[in-house]
Amino acid sequence: MSEAPAYRKEIWAVVPVKDTRRAKQRLATVMDQDTRTLLAHAMLEDVLSAIAAASSLAGLVVVTADPIATQIAQRYGARLLSEGGEEGQTHAMRYAVEVLAAEGRRAILTLPIDIPLITAVEIDAVVAAARRDPEFVIVPAHDRQGSNAILCAPPGYVPLSFGNHSFAPHLATARQRGIEPRIIELPGIGLDIDSPADLAAFLAIPSRTRTRRLLDGLKL
Repeated sequence: MSEAPAYRKEIWAVVPVKDTRRAKQRLATVMDQDTRTLLAHAMLEDVLSAIAAASSLAGLVVVTADPIATQIAQRYGARLLSEGGEEGQTHAMRYAVEVLAAEGRRAILTLPIDIPLITAVEIDAVVAAARRDPEFVIVPAHDRQGSNAILCAPPGYVPLSFGNHSFAPHLATARQRGIEPRIIELPGIGLDIDSPADLAAFLAIPSRTRTRRLLDGLKL
């Protein structure tokens, strides 16, 4: 078995959070904006809780200008970056990459807030898959359209660009940089809640998450 790269002990999680007061517009047919905001807060806590429980990460950066998200992130000891927090996931991630790369950080793990079934075990599995330097590990969304987690070493080696159909472009970009991507299918990270169908899929899976408790209370 090859020796694990040194950067495996220096991976920082990066979580971008947009304005939660306008969160999850695609769920507007099943819940009002106040409820969608509460949903965003619950999902963020589930993600940060899993990150805090993971044994393989060196630190956590949350990129946000949202006041409630800031308070939640502080409870989990996150380092906060506010610039780029309202500019979308791609801009926020690129800013965080610039900051961390300038500080000499050797690897990042990107995670969105809308994957409440994520576990510390899954996070550690993504990190364990990193065995090269440079490296690119990606966890696709359940529909294999989006990119729900990306480990990149060094930060910025493969430019990141997020959206509903970012998975295939990320594979292509990594290959253009000379890296064959490692693709890992993980059910928790893979299930992002964007649409009513995603919400139904989440509710079909028993869990003890904050998100589940919130939704059960709403009796959707």
